[in-house]
Amino acid sequence: MWKRLHILEEHFNFLEEKLSDPEIIKEQQKWQQYAREHADLMETIESYRRLQRVKDELREAKEMLGAKENLDEDMVQYLKDEISRLSGEEERLEEHMKVLLLPKDPNDEKDVIIELRAGTGGEEAALFAAVLLRMYLRFAEKKQWTTEILSSHPTDIGGFKEISFSIKGRGAYSLLKFESGVHRVQRIPTTESGGRIHTSAATVAVLPEVDDVELKINPQELRIDTFCSTGPGGQSVNTTQSAVRITHLPTNTIVSCQDEKSQLKNRDKAMRVLRARILDKMIDDQQKEQAEERKSQVGSGDRSERIRTYNFPQNRITDHRIGLTLHKLDQVLEGELEPIFEALISYDRTEQLKQAR
Repeated sequence: MWKRLHILEEHFNFLEEKLSDPEIIKEQQKWQQYAREHADLMETIESYRRLQRVKDELREAKEMLGAKENLDEDMVQYLKDEISRLSGEEERLEEHMKVLLLPKDPNDEKDVIIELRAGTGGEEAALFAAVLLRMYLRFAEKKQWTTEILSSHPTDIGGFKEISFSIKGRGAYSLLKFESGVHRVQRIPTTESGGRIHTSAATVAVLPEVDDVELKINPQELRIDTFCSTGPGGQSVNTTQSAVRITHLPTNTIVSCQDEKSQLKNRDKAMRVLRARILDKMIDDQQKEQAEERKSQVGSGDRSERIRTYNFPQNRITDHRIGLTLHKLDQVLEGELEPIFEALISYDRTEQLKQAR
């Protein structure tokens, strides 16, 4: 661990020099790359330097106490208290360093594309997808992140058979990646006259967003079709062929977008979703090679897994992966997702530390 920390500190110092280099400042793309690396290392290096100071202070206190024949009783007691305090801080910082040195997901700092789809439950599932959409949009609003609807297939009564949207904000993927999976709801539907509780579900897919520089797609491997967009129930929305369907032939990945009146805008949005889906498939293929490792991590993103239940009558939300239950469903649906994310991250780190030992 110490050798690695020493190497990281040398790289951190190198980055600090480069960030003030006039030649690097002229090359904005390279400067921004160095700035991101510098920011990513900041907490680790600051904690490492603090740990070094604590170790130095602890060694000095022990050396002074070792010469206690020259000390009065008050100083001896003071040094003993300092040694106890510094030893506790040393242990805490060393544990924190182990967490900071865990392998980082290279996509953690990326923006995300979230895809919601109605599952079992018909119209009620589509209405629940709309509830989840609002929850994520409210969370993003509280974080002062930017959101954009990319594609949607609404139902006649306000639900969504499917909807895709982007969230742009530093570290968005690091939090939202835990949301991939099946979300189940238990409530009395507005369409239920007998007052019975129904169970339905919606699936959530969280994809890291990439640009065309990070993931090159050969235009010759794409089939692009245009058609007239439609609304709920299949009725025609316009008579121009503004809607776009893009098929990536090697992977048979298909993306449609029709929300914009401009064919060009629909095509741009569809390409954003397509790149995200292709990257997600590449990540999934890599993770399948490490299937045993994934079983102990909550961030695997298995979309067939039921991850959470939203019980409206009891104002209860349960995350089944970590056994977390909160009677704060109303607050969660208003975007107060931090307690759930903090618990998931803590569990994930604990499992990774177990494997690292």
